[in-house]
Formats: sequence, structure tokens, C-alpha cells
Amino acid sequence: MANKSCLIIAGEKSGEEHTLSFFNDLKKASPGTIFFGVGGDELKKEGLELLYHLNDFSSWGYSEVIAKIPFYKKAMDRIVEEVISRNCKTAILVDFQSFNLKLAGKLKEIGVEVLYYVAPQAWAWKAYRVKKLARSVHTLFTIIPFEKKWFNDRGVSKVISVDHPLWTTYKDDLMAFKKEVEVKSPVKILLLPGSRKFEVDKLLPIFIESIKELKKEFPIRVSIVKSNSIPQALFDAYQKYFDVEYTNENLIDALKEADFALAASGTVTLTCALYEVPSVVCYKTSLLNAFIYDIIVSYRGFISLANIVQNRSVFPELLQDQVSAYNIVSYLKNWYYNKTASSELKTQLKETKTQVRGEAIDIPKYMADVIDHSYGKKIVTTH
Repeated sequence: MANKSCLIIAGEKSGEEHTLSFFNDLKKASPGTIFFGVGGDELKKEGLELLYHLNDFSSWGYSEVIAKIPFYKKAMDRIVEEVISRNCKTAILVDFQSFNLKLAGKLKEIGVEVLYYVAPQAWAWKAYRVKKLARSVHTLFTIIPFEKKWFNDRGVSKVISVDHPLWTTYKDDLMAFKKEVEVKSPVKILLLPGSRKFEVDKLLPIFIESIKELKKEFPIRVSIVKSNSIPQALFDAYQKYFDVEYTNENLIDALKEADFALAASGTVTLTCALYEVPSVVCYKTSLLNAFIYDIIVSYRGFISLANIVQNRSVFPELLQDQVSAYNIVSYLKNWYYNKTASSELKTQLKETKTQVRGEAIDIPKYMADVIDHSYGKKIVTTH
């Protein structure tokens, strides 16, 4: 079939990572299809025709999002125009919740089949979004164990639970990996201060203060993963405390060596859990963003993906003013001196591997079938 096209919107880094987990197989399953939309350098290298780079869409916190509303509106209008002009009949929308959910409604109006990968965390905030999903999405893909039933119960008819992208990426390595149980001297502590400037700026000084205190208790060896997106200047003042340095590309090597980790809240916490590294999860944002979050978000559950996936408190979570050297040191000392507590935690972490598995379904083939079948329909070209 000639002249097929498919829109892909991966407007943030996690979206690109998720898309990369299936993109090459999708291209093989749907030969001749032109894929275009929003992504980063990696997706461009793999053949996605970029209308916008994901860096154009990047924002963090409510204040930044509000400032970029005019850009988002203009980008959405252009994307819809491109869909119409290319006679595109299928879209794969990945993460990027607020933008993609609104775009899904617009695409549905013009006859486009929308595959939403992965489900927005409507259970955490703005549950009314489920109604929009039910109206506008052909298929919703979920990666957290409880989500399929949650969305089905609220009217989304076609929901498929899939392997978490982290499992897809690392499953061969994880199946072969065996974590060293005994913590030996020096204790190896890994710092994961985040991939955003504000995270490193707020968390790294507290992490270093914690390291200073821990050195009074027992010998330690400090390693750090420095995100490629963070200026080196943010690390310069603390350089003498790092015994080993890693980049994003070497995260798994860093985790395999670590006994414990201090981590910014994010996807990395699930990676820590998969590699059985006990971690203290920290989240600290501006007072404005915290204030807005407290007003509009009713969810008061876990913030770290590791805890959300297991639906229990596996890793301790420190938020805002709770992020202190005193609290961090207390957890690490307990894990070091209390071998029973450390052993119990590692037993819980072993269960993470089973929690990130989805249904036995060939996702790229499923998507390719939807692309092919969609071309039996006439696309509507009115807003």
C-alpha cells in the first residue's frame, strides 16, 4: 500500500525513550509508511521526519508551561494541518499528557485513529480526562499494573497492558544479572541528582552534605551519573567528592556497582528498583510549583515510579522540606547497620521484574495493523 503515513508525537524525553522501544519493529511491520511528527535526535536518526524537535516542547513546572501556551497552540494547529495535507489516518501519541490528550480530540474529529502510548496518569490527577480518552482514543496502552482495570472501569473500552519500556530495553541484561547481597567496605553510594538543571541545583548540595555526614560513620566510595543535559559548572564545586563519574549512557554500569543510591524522583527510580539498589528518592521544586500542585492535584499517593509500580512504599520518599541530609543519612545508616531491613527491602525489589510485564502481544504488529486498516476509511477534513 503506497503513501501511508503515521503521526508520532513524542514531545518529551521519556516519550522518545518509550517510542524507541518499538519504533524499529514498527517500521519493519509497516513497510512504506512515512512516520513524521515530534521527537528528538535519536528518533530522527532512526527515520522520524521531525516537524518539531522535542526540545522545542520542553518545559518544567506550571509557570514554564503557562509561558509556552502560545507556542503549543501554534504547534498543534500546524500538526493538524500536516495530518490533513498528508492524508494521515493514524497517530501514535506518546506521553506528554496535556498536549497529546487535547491533540487526540482534534485528531478524532478529522477521522484519525489514535493509539495512545502510554496512558496519562489520570488516576493521579484530573480524572475527568478519562472521558476524553474514551471518546477520542482507538487503543490505550498502559505500563503500570493496576491501570488497565482502572481505565476499563471508567469507560475506555480498548486497553492493552504492555511491558514497561525499561523492561523492554534491559530485560536480557536483567535476566542474567545477579545482585551482590552483602555490602562490603567501602560502601558504594551512587548519586542520581536528575536530568534537569533545577533538580541538580536543589538536590546535589544536600546529597553532598549527606555524603560528608556518612563518611563519619563508615568508609564510602561515591559515584555520580551526570546527565548530558546539565552544565558541568553545576558539578564543579563538588568535584572532589566524586570517586567515579558516569554519563547517562553508563547508568546501568553505575547501578550494578552501587550498594545504595540517592535519586531525584523520576523514571530512574524504577531502574534502581529493577537493579535492586536501595534508594532514597528526593523531590524538591520551587515554592510556586509546589503551591500550584497542592491546589490542583488531589492525588496524595506515591511520587516515585518504583513505589507506584509496586503500589507500596518500597523506597522512602522525601518531599520539599523533608529533603535534608539528616533524613537521608538516617535511612542509609539503617540499611547499613540493620541487615534485616536491608535484606527485606532487596527481597521486595526482586518483585519489580514481575510488575513491569504486560500482555503477550506484538505491539508493533498491532500498531501496523491499525495503520493498514485505517486506510479503508475516508478521512474527514473539517475541524
